[in-house]
Amino acid sequence: MTNRLTVASAKGGVGKTTVAINLAGALNHRDHDVLLVDMDPQGVATEGLGHAEAYDAEPPTLADTLLAGDRRHLAQDLLLDHPEMDLLPSNVDLLNTERDLTLSDVAADLQARGVDATSVIQSGTLLEDSCLDEDLPHARYQLDKVLREVEDDYDYVIVDSPPYYGEILDNCLYAAPNVVIPALAEGTSQRAVELLYDELDAMERETDVRCIPALAVANRIRASTNEAKEMLEWFDAAFAETPLIEIRERVALQYSFNAGRTLFEYEPGNDMTDRFTDAAKYVEDFFNE
Repeated sequence: MTNRLTVASAKGGVGKTTVAINLAGALNHRDHDVLLVDMDPQGVATEGLGHAEAYDAEPPTLADTLLAGDRRHLAQDLLLDHPEMDLLPSNVDLLNTERDLTLSDVAADLQARGVDATSVIQSGTLLEDSCLDEDLPHARYQLDKVLREVEDDYDYVIVDSPPYYGEILDNCLYAAPNVVIPALAEGTSQRAVELLYDELDAMERETDVRCIPALAVANRIRASTNEAKEMLEWFDAAFAETPLIEIRERVALQYSFNAGRTLFEYEPGNDMTDRFTDAAKYVEDFFNE
């Protein structure tokens, strides 16, 4: 089976996408075939891999594959090449997908209770498009079905999730329940990590998957400060059973993003490439256990 990972943080501004892209690059440089799936409706990873034009592309898009069962196979046609990985790009249409999945979920719940759901969705009901299967009525199962259409040629699938809670994040966690957790070495990250663990617990209670933190990343660490030291100590305790990688703040990470490349291609001599290589090794070990 293809090894699937979700990079998740419901707190924006933690460098989630930078971690996703460079972890994919590290796995690629260790001779793995990698697919990065951009499930962030803002399309940051799509832009950061040099495919900004795909974000505004006309349908069919990733949103279509999620919202209609008879269109999932189109995901294969959406794949884009990059020197270090393949990309299933985000699209502006994903901005409405959160609402559509929520409506489908409400309609399915009402239908399961014997209530006519047609009044919930006035037009274009997703149920009529076979988005929801009778045996798996919840909207959170759709990305898993899309990935089954495209993952066979890859060793790893890395899903870059949106920076908020909702149906799209639930889709990411269900489809790829092995989680990479980026966080800043700042006090504001503590609550965000705790809330994410609550979300993982909720997913386990409500589904048949087990969400496992595979890797934690203390990101954008600046010159040693008391706050950074205290947070790194907190990370050590919070992620006692999870490998922790420390990524120092480096301007080359932003420059490489702007150039549409990973740090491994943009500045291979940068000291943070070793840290991301360590992260890739931990991921390999995680799936080999």
